[in-house]
Amino acid sequence: MTTKLETLLRKRGPIRQIGVIGMGYVGIPAAALFADSPDFKKVYGFQRDSPSSGYKIAMLNRGESPLKGEEPGLEDLLKKVIAAGKFECTPDFTKIAELDAVTLSIQTPFLNKEDLLPDFSALTEGIRNVGRNLRPGMLVVLESTITPGTTNGLGREILESESGLVAGKDFALAHAPERVMVGRLLRNIREHDRIVGGIDPASTKRATELYSPVLTLGKVIPMSATAAEVTKTTENTFRDLQIAAMNELALYCEAMGINVYDVRTGVDSLKGEGITRAMLWPGAGVGGHCLTKDTYHLERGVQVLGKGTLDYPKNEPSLFVLARHINDFMPVHMAHLTREAFARADRPVKGAKIAVLGWAFLSNSDDTRNTPSEPYRDILVAEGAEIAVHDPYVSEYPGVPVLSDLNAVLKGADAIAIFAGHNQYRGLEPAAMKKLSGKAHPVIVDGRNMVDADAFIAHGFIYKGIGRGDRNSHPIVSA
Repeated sequence: MTTKLETLLRKRGPIRQIGVIGMGYVGIPAAALFADSPDFKKVYGFQRDSPSSGYKIAMLNRGESPLKGEEPGLEDLLKKVIAAGKFECTPDFTKIAELDAVTLSIQTPFLNKEDLLPDFSALTEGIRNVGRNLRPGMLVVLESTITPGTTNGLGREILESESGLVAGKDFALAHAPERVMVGRLLRNIREHDRIVGGIDPASTKRATELYSPVLTLGKVIPMSATAAEVTKTTENTFRDLQIAAMNELALYCEAMGINVYDVRTGVDSLKGEGITRAMLWPGAGVGGHCLTKDTYHLERGVQVLGKGTLDYPKNEPSLFVLARHINDFMPVHMAHLTREAFARADRPVKGAKIAVLGWAFLSNSDDTRNTPSEPYRDILVAEGAEIAVHDPYVSEYPGVPVLSDLNAVLKGADAIAIFAGHNQYRGLEPAAMKKLSGKAHPVIVDGRNMVDADAFIAHGFIYKGIGRGDRNSHPIVSA
């Protein structure tokens, strides 16, 4: 039996015009790839003309990327689709009415993680803009990572209320979560399998039609909307859990006086049938928009959808939330290592100049969302230290001066704390850094295993490193 929605979609024909709401790390590359496909005629990127982000509109319409990290191929692709007249960025949401499909890629943070209440205000505004301009036979896809139950719950309710239409009858609705990492956005969209979950079979099929043309190695994996929501929150929760396991192991190795990287190499060497593990890397903390909050979306989902039915050890905390707390603790531990190093140097933290290398949370990126550098800075500023921040990709951050001149940041520094794995920090020379510091025994706290500990120790540095129990109590060398 053919449903009303199937009839509407068949009458409308193939998807030709697409809208992407949210011009950020997900929306920009997605819009560019849609526009580059011969299957689609026109793509609009929707961006509010606000004081904070309205500048993106003109940049994108010139074929320039507002993302300042290393993003291979993105700016070339933007120039190509702009020149071809297939992509346009606009603040005019009424154009949604002209489209066959619209996707939403809008951030969904938690303002208070303790009460498990997400801040859906930006997403809700985006959904309302779609609903006001929704027409029969259109497809709406939520790409944002959301609490399980949101697509067929809050999202559906708003769209139906604003449009007067009914999801699953008058328009198609699906969740197809993004699966990208900054620094490889285009490659990830093309090559990763795409999870597509509609609220009904017709919606799933229509969303599959939307994403299939941009996939190269990847394939579509169809499922229900709620299963797709749980899939996305779970994969980020598991990654956060794996990182937390390595961070806890690093803390153990420090306490036992051994090198966590030796242990990691040893464990990772065991391979064979039936052996599956992901030995990730410990570090100064987990940042970004996704890993820092998706655990809470999953937790809220089971509380709402599984209320009264979850069978779990009584009075035991969530393993996933505990992992989140461990990863949030790592910048605090970096401050602890800094204090220990200053104590070894017989110098107070108060009044010291500390150079923080890396404000972006991810290597070779300008993404500063939930950067672990910030809580570290706040802790030591509260203890009377002067903090100078360097990042080659970040030009500004609210309330924190970020400098591009590394030498200026290092000059006169009592301590150096490495928070990002930027390529620029891999070739740091201990002799040159010590000269800039001007101190007999400057401190270096390595949060990303970026420097040769022995080389810095030999030049008189007091070294501390995440997981480096083999070196954190080294003899101080008079160099």
